Amino acid sequence: MKRTIGKLRGLQQCTSPRGTFTCLALDHRQNLRKANPAFINNADLARFKLDVTAALADLSTAVLLDPEVSAAQAIAAGALPGKSAFVVAVESTGYSGAPNARQSQILTGWTVEKAKRMGASMIKLLVYYHPDSPNARGMEAFVRQVADECTHYDLSIMLEPLSYSLDAAKKLSSAEKRYVVTETARRLVSPSIDVLKSEFPLDIAEDSDESAWSEACAEVSTASLAPWIVLSAAVNFNTYLRQVEIACRAGASGAAAGRAIWQEAISMDRQPRLEFLRTTGRERLSSLTALCSDFGKPISDFYTADAPFDWYKNY
Repeated sequence: MKRTIGKLRGLQQCTSPRGTFTCLALDHRQNLRKANPAFINNADLARFKLDVTAALADLSTAVLLDPEVSAAQAIAAGALPGKSAFVVAVESTGYSGAPNARQSQILTGWTVEKAKRMGASMIKLLVYYHPDSPNARGMEAFVRQVADECTHYDLSIMLEPLSYSLDAAKKLSSAEKRYVVTETARRLVSPSIDVLKSEFPLDIAEDSDESAWSEACAEVSTASLAPWIVLSAAVNFNTYLRQVEIACRAGASGAAAGRAIWQEAISMDRQPRLEFLRTTGRERLSSLTALCSDFGKPISDFYTADAPFDWYKNY
């Protein structure tokens, strides 16, 4: 697929020299506040995120931050190296609407245009989505609207759909999750979506058969027009490393690693936290980056750009 110069440059900034992703995910807000009561205070939550960013950003291909307590703060404090790409979230935390018809929304006071102005290489949009929800069409229209804004500003977009059960009394079974994640990739990833940040496409607690893991990941690769990367969803690191390897061997382009890398640090005091990040955190992210570079599908397999000598006249 063709990409504009701006979008392709953003993708290049967020990937390895080979064109694969190892994003350090730090856009979490409410779940971190729930995990550590001290993080109710914005300054304490920001300090945690900046500690993680400063310790690990140089080992990632991009850092995913939120606009409320980390993106501008990481730049102002020098925690995000100038050579590091960053992706900034645009959605507000949580959702409105009924439990079986969830509605995501843009953070009040924040826009795609502002993300472009602050120097982001890409924006990330999280949506709650079930293809059989009464609200599915509305969420599809919402995604198209934000993607169109990104096209207008020539800014790449990473889409993060999160699945949910239509029955509030029970979670998705592994088979249901496989259907929802794959069908979501098919329906939401239009040609204007640049990267899909996807859940692992089944419940590994229910289904431990790695051949099924590989088949499910291959289904996502077939369904998605865009390169897709695996989010960590707070599984332990060794499990996540195995998920990412299987996904990349089945056509994924890398990882968006959050709590699998740094979750133990959430409950630590600051000095033990810094030591953990400098040792265990860096070891984990280094291993993950090497794996993604070795086995991930590069963006050059998806995207090219035209650059005729008069391109600037109509840009």
